[in-house]
Amino acid sequence: MAKTIYAKDPVKFIPALAEALKGLEEFEVPEWAAFVKSGVSRERPPVNDDFWYTRAASILRQLYIKGIVGVGKLRTRYGSRKDRGGKKSKFKKSGGKIIRVILQQAEEAGLVEKVLRMQHGRRLTATGRKLLDSIEVEAKEGLNFETINIRPVEIIQEDTSGPVNGIEDKGESINDGK
Repeated sequence: MAKTIYAKDPVKFIPALAEALKGLEEFEVPEWAAFVKSGVSRERPPVNDDFWYTRAASILRQLYIKGIVGVGKLRTRYGSRKDRGGKKSKFKKSGGKIIRVILQQAEEAGLVEKVLRMQHGRRLTATGRKLLDSIEVEAKEGLNFETINIRPVEIIQEDTSGPVNGIEDKGESINDGK
């Protein structure tokens, strides 16, 4: 049994989480998903039947590891090099529609919530963390947790009534003194 998400082997963890997501009724593959590429750098749509669930599991794992992540960061994460023929290859971001719809489905399932504070994006809820922690796979080889100090990320209830980080907006701008 692995202590944290970092100890779980992603090669085994992501397919196991994808199987768990198939059981949730909110995660459903849209009709158009079989006909679209996952980004401009791809030549064809994905041929794997479980692509939607595998990508959803990978996105949820990224949210667990990174904390708050937006669609733009995930587009960069899943992007790749575009073959431009005789010209040099160039990095291109992946498409955002697939990522956005997966995040919306995760919100409907109660696994993800939006964050509209200083850092915009989405993060896992307590039920989302519980689901990812419940997936049991073998630990990676060669990890020693006695030498590594990893602090778990705490979910803090947001207070939207007061000033942000103790800073009040007094309506003054930088150029008022001139």
